Amino acid sequence: MTTSFDWRLPRGTVIRGKWKRSSYRVERLLGEGANGKVYLVERQRAWYAMKIGADAVDLQSEINVLQAIANAKLVSRSEPYLVEVDDYSGTDGKEYPFYVMRYIRGATLSDFLSKRGMEWFPVAGYSLLVKLSELHAGRWTFGDLKAENVLVSDYGRVELVDYGGVTAFGKSVRQFTEIYDRGYWNAGSRSADAGYDLFSFGVLCIQVYDARRLAALAGSLLPQNRSPEELLKLAQSIPALRPLGDWLAKALRGTFSNVEEAAREWQQWQRRTSGRSSSVVPRWMKGLFVASAALLATTIYWLLRTGA
Repeated sequence: MTTSFDWRLPRGTVIRGKWKRSSYRVERLLGEGANGKVYLVERQRAWYAMKIGADAVDLQSEINVLQAIANAKLVSRSEPYLVEVDDYSGTDGKEYPFYVMRYIRGATLSDFLSKRGMEWFPVAGYSLLVKLSELHAGRWTFGDLKAENVLVSDYGRVELVDYGGVTAFGKSVRQFTEIYDRGYWNAGSRSADAGYDLFSFGVLCIQVYDARRLAALAGSLLPQNRSPEELLKLAQSIPALRPLGDWLAKALRGTFSNVEEAAREWQQWQRRTSGRSSSVVPRWMKGLFVASAALLATTIYWLLRTGA
């Protein structure tokens, strides 16, 4: 059972580990889930992401997943992903478990697009598919895929945060947000597989272009009337998403065979998009997309060679 808590740590709070005695200064809240909050923290002039939970058993299962991912080398191998695990004695006298992850500087997907413009979405979206491919190659589903859990750097490079929903293929998804959930929309089970993440990705596409109408649609339908077709009708009413209609249909109906197929078709859409808006999208951005395609191919090749 997941336990939540309401308090937030103010900026400047110093978190000192009970056992390892490392100190971290809180900068700001990055995100929150059902079982904890993720903060941007600083230690010795280096930035990290720290997740603090209310329940040690619940957070430990998440830490076990992260350690398994790290051991399988499914994330960047240039530096450790999971930095430290410890407990924190709160001002209320209770102890809270936490773990520290490497941090990639960036903004949430929604904030990034609001600042930089929607022409960046094809590039950031492709980078997100690359990130998902790393997890899926190890037979892990991210699970709680939503805009708040996607950080984007200056060049459209994506990093996922809050791995609380990561679940091994075949098991019931550990943590999810209803509006992105396949089961909520009567589009399939909550069993972890590649299609679960791709469905959430499809909803994410609609959310970044028209969050208000997506929320209104979800709130207006009776549970038995929710369906992928309702989501597709909404997508078709958004002019910018009409060229992505075939891709969204496959993602929301679960007909992609894997994330690599989804990435290839996304690439085709991105090329058409950048071609139509060449006066807006700079040439170097198109080059970045080509580099991302090469990264996806390299990731798949490396994972096959190592037998992940």
